[in-house]
Amino acid sequence: MSGLQQGLPPLSPQILEWIERIRELSAKLPDLDSPDLGVRRRAQRELSDLLAVEFTAPAPAGVEIDDLMLAGGAGPLRARRYRPESATGALPTMLWLHGGGWTGGTIDELLNDRLCADRALRSGVQIVSLEYRLAPEHPFPAPVDDAVAALEDLRERADELAIDADRLGIGGNSAGATIAASVALRERDSGTSLHHQALEVLPAALRIVGSSMHRYLGAAEREGVEHLAEVYRAGAPLADASPLDAPDHRGLAPALILAAEFDPLRDGATAYADALRAAGVPVVLCIGPGHDHASPGLTGRWQGAREWRDVFVSELADAYRTTSHPNADPVTTAGAHP
Repeated sequence: MSGLQQGLPPLSPQILEWIERIRELSAKLPDLDSPDLGVRRRAQRELSDLLAVEFTAPAPAGVEIDDLMLAGGAGPLRARRYRPESATGALPTMLWLHGGGWTGGTIDELLNDRLCADRALRSGVQIVSLEYRLAPEHPFPAPVDDAVAALEDLRERADELAIDADRLGIGGNSAGATIAASVALRERDSGTSLHHQALEVLPAALRIVGSSMHRYLGAAEREGVEHLAEVYRAGAPLADASPLDAPDHRGLAPALILAAEFDPLRDGATAYADALRAAGVPVVLCIGPGHDHASPGLTGRWQGAREWRDVFVSELADAYRTTSHPNADPVTTAGAHP
């Protein structure tokens, strides 16, 4: 959902350069069109990593990064933890769910690794990124089950993992934000306390919502988006799988919702913020001026992406009541995962 068709409002030179590099690199990766899902996912990760090397700031020094196993809905799952090296004792912690259109993405992506490390250091919030199961092999509710089980595991292992269990939240980017919002609904329904939810470029509904979907996507692109949503939903009722369509939003964890001005998903995200506010849920809605769906990852090349990051970490620090360091110097560390 990069908003490539003609007639869009002017995009920054850095976003236009990034779009052109997607075209150039994709032409050299024929496996992006492979009918084999595993082959296609490997090519998608290769493309993502090549772009991250050029456009995403390296992981900063001063972050401990370690791998662990967490409980999932059907067995153990890999996870990666990001913790400021200077921190001591139990920290507020956010379980993070990567993007990827519900069918792709991984905690091993360089983009995910760099952004999680940077945001953990700047916000003072420990981030645990989960390798949840993917559709079509594991459609809804499997990824939601995974995140719910992982949260319970984090609560049970709070002492071992230096987690402040009273400040345990959920967050996600794009498709991961949909899953995170569904997890918040599930936690509310089970009577479990969740401290916060951070929803970045949120697909709030598994259907077309608002004029932004028509303004920034052509008909064929909209069909592709709808197809991905159907693959993830796999016939489940919208009221169950689509956060905006949930029958009741009362009692949910406070939310930070970050939307991009030129994102087709913008109107759905703002509608979700309105729905939460109407239900009495505290909401901070931030709309990134000039941003497209994935441009917040361009921290190595664009001041606008760094400003998005600074807003994100400042709001996260405020939500978890930590000391934010939005202007920390992002020095490369050799210890970051490739």
